[in-house]
Amino acid sequence: MGAAHKPGALPLRPLGLGDIYDAAFKIIRFNPRATVGSAVLVAAVSMAIPVLITGGFSVAVDLSLDASGSGEPTTAEIAGLLGAGGSLVLGTVLQSIGLILVTGMIARVCAAAAIGTRLGLVEAWQETRGRRWRLIGLTVLLALMLTVLIGVYAGSWVLVVLSADRTLPVVLYGLVSVPVFLACLVWFWIRLYYLPVPALMLEDVGVVGAIRRGHALTRRQFWRTFGIALLTVVVAQVAGSMLSLPVSFLGQGAMLAGAPPEWALFLLVLSQALASVVAAAFVSPFTATVTSLQYLDQRMRKEAYDVELMTRAGIRVP
Repeated sequence: MGAAHKPGALPLRPLGLGDIYDAAFKIIRFNPRATVGSAVLVAAVSMAIPVLITGGFSVAVDLSLDASGSGEPTTAEIAGLLGAGGSLVLGTVLQSIGLILVTGMIARVCAAAAIGTRLGLVEAWQETRGRRWRLIGLTVLLALMLTVLIGVYAGSWVLVVLSADRTLPVVLYGLVSVPVFLACLVWFWIRLYYLPVPALMLEDVGVVGAIRRGHALTRRQFWRTFGIALLTVVVAQVAGSMLSLPVSFLGQGAMLAGAPPEWALFLLVLSQALASVVAAAFVSPFTATVTSLQYLDQRMRKEAYDVELMTRAGIRVP
């Protein structure tokens, strides 16, 4: 049964945690350009913006803030610092948008890998044609929903603080509302936020339909989905931090080694940019792959999707 029903990176049956992680590493290993390569490309291009802008300001303006001798920054120095900081924010935003598209590509890569097909970077990008703007729209809608949720909770705090004449009601409200709010955030993450991206990329649904599909697929599977998702985030963040931490110390190490003070900010931005690229090379592909595999797993559990995948792989289903 195992060999006949495993035409690709994963067995075509409901998946356990070991199956999901094993398949995730196989997919990344056998589709490196479409997974790690795409994430590195997006992160590198995005982070090149603050590096180049900060480097330009470092050449044109002394950003060490020591040149005047008075300790007061000049207008040019302030403009340089604002430009460097703003470019870093811009690069981070562009990287986030780019990694959203990478996540959509990886969903297509996982679906192909399930039936034994390998996608390169160009093929994976072509697979997302016609869905990219919907993917960005989905991300914006989910971000707005999360903002509203946070805003409502923050507004409730304002009302409680303004209406309370003593400290005790505020403390009691915090003791009750904070756990409830955290539970709502977790519910939102799993039921509405977690699976819509692969649903949008692999099904003929729109933005709202993808959210509905994610909600439906996690029904009665909340704790299992949450456990795997939380473990994946912890593993990815710890591994990403371990990989990027040495790089992030390069800027500080260069300054301690006697680098010119006018290049201190540039070295700091450069080290942070490199650390971001290194972290994105592992965190984004791994988390996106596990998410897509959980989507496939839920469909196989609930909708006999394994039968459809076997048919696509050319396996005769009795």
